[in-house]
Amino acid sequence: MKEIDVVIIGAGSAGLSARSEVSKITSSYVVIDGGKLGTTCARVGCMPSKVLIQIAEDFHRKAKFAEEGIILDGTLSIDKVQAMKHVRKLRDRFVRGVMSGMDSWMKTNFISGYAELIDAHTLKVNDEIIKFKKLILGAGTTPNVPEIFKPYPDNIVTTDSFFEMESLPKSIAVIGLGVIGLELGQACSRLNVETIGVARRKVLAGISDPQLSSYAVSKFSEMMNLSFDGIQSVEKDGSELVITTGDKSVRVEKILVTAGRGLNLSRLNIANIGLDNTKVPEFDVNSLSLKQHPHIFIAGDTTGDKQILHEASDEGKIAGYNAVNSRTVFKRRAPLMITFTDPNIAFCGMKYSELKSAQLPFEVGEVSFEGQGRSIVKLKEIGMLYIYGHKNSGKILGAELMGPDAEHLAHLISWSIAQDLTVYDMLAMPFYHPVVEEGLRTALRSLRGKVDERPEVGPLEIPLQ
Repeated sequence: MKEIDVVIIGAGSAGLSARSEVSKITSSYVVIDGGKLGTTCARVGCMPSKVLIQIAEDFHRKAKFAEEGIILDGTLSIDKVQAMKHVRKLRDRFVRGVMSGMDSWMKTNFISGYAELIDAHTLKVNDEIIKFKKLILGAGTTPNVPEIFKPYPDNIVTTDSFFEMESLPKSIAVIGLGVIGLELGQACSRLNVETIGVARRKVLAGISDPQLSSYAVSKFSEMMNLSFDGIQSVEKDGSELVITTGDKSVRVEKILVTAGRGLNLSRLNIANIGLDNTKVPEFDVNSLSLKQHPHIFIAGDTTGDKQILHEASDEGKIAGYNAVNSRTVFKRRAPLMITFTDPNIAFCGMKYSELKSAQLPFEVGEVSFEGQGRSIVKLKEIGMLYIYGHKNSGKILGAELMGPDAEHLAHLISWSIAQDLTVYDMLAMPFYHPVVEEGLRTALRSLRGKVDERPEVGPLEIPLQ
């Protein structure tokens, strides 16, 4: 039996960040993971999806060539096999980058296997018993597959298996239009895959602002085939599946299920320490320690909250630090979420729904990218931006946006929120011409006219009517 100061379950983004903090204080630690290494982001998430999206955007751009006077001699086609080879080539490069950072401690502080808790200070892995003082749960998640699809394993793919396909299928149904479903669905549609995206309600990528939601549904419905009637039935017909959604049936080779991800807690058997295997344990959001077992910490996707890399890494650092130091409360970064569709969708700070729930007095500044100068030049004039400011002070509270280069606009807004800037502070910043950021300035001007506080103009500011 081994006795270890800190055990870390999971070598994903949270677990690796936790390890970096723990290792600063003690060498008596072990990281346990029985799955494929390289993190969800690098292996099956953020990175390979962005490679496919880039291929799709490059190929789709051909639709604008003639308008710009670019004449192709012959046709531009897509080699789907080569496209997927390219995705895997870059995916493997990203995974190697993660793995290379593990070389210095793998031989001494890593166990390949799946742990099972025996009690609150003991676990078993590969028939070995380990006693620990502190435990960090960064076990991650696994894609959910609804029961209706389980009889057809040959036709069903998840994000864990999508990038292993040798080629893209002729046709595909994407179930779930959250961030991943919308990203991969649009990419497939643009790569000459007959695609239908299916959801149970008219919400895309988690948009909560009602005006932006309606606009996004309208615009994406023009770009790809969408249904918001859910799945009524699935039947096998030869090598294909026939799905019925609403009043229509569609025949597809593959179904990509993006219906969320379930927690990897049942294999760990947290029921042995009085917790529910199917639910996120109650934990203190500041220290990330479990309320029932304060010496156990939880981080990353396992919290069931913001399942994105930078949040998982931050939580891993917080959990790792608190496991080997006096409990410390860390200020969290301003929320930032980006969907890499074209146009991008992004959220910064508090979303519209969160502001409503908090009953904060806020006003909304808005701009349309239809007719916005730089967007016209780029032939990408689709999008709306809604920025929220406190009614009394003008402090920037959040934003929901969809538009060209929104991934960059979202960073500017979230940085401003992190610095507690007001609408007046942001308008005092330089805006070049012609850039997409001028659209943000228009939205800020719209917001400025609705808030109460009106500070005196500073010496380097130009009064704007």
